[in-house]
Amino acid sequence: MTELKKTILVACGTAIATSTVMAVGIEEALRERGVYVQTRQCKTSEIKAHLEGVDLIVTTTSITGDFGVPIIRSLAFLTGIGKPQLIDDIIATLKK
Repeated sequence: MTELKKTILVACGTAIATSTVMAVGIEEALRERGVYVQTRQCKTSEIKAHLEGVDLIVTTTSITGDFGVPIIRSLAFLTGIGKPQLIDDIIATLKK
């Protein structure tokens, strides 16, 4: 088991349903691979206010700007398309 002690900020338009599905999906998929992380959720418009301690942003929509942490945009946990690759990308990004 690998405990990265990393925090992922999951952002969507309203920070209700979509980000919840993504956050839970990310935590479960990473846990299945022995990687444990903490997720937090917010609206994309609130990202700057939630950056403290964040190692990665995963968003379902396009965002612009430099937030000082890597950003991955994906709908994989909503569509199922590309989910294994997304998990690989998240793990690789967190290990950098």
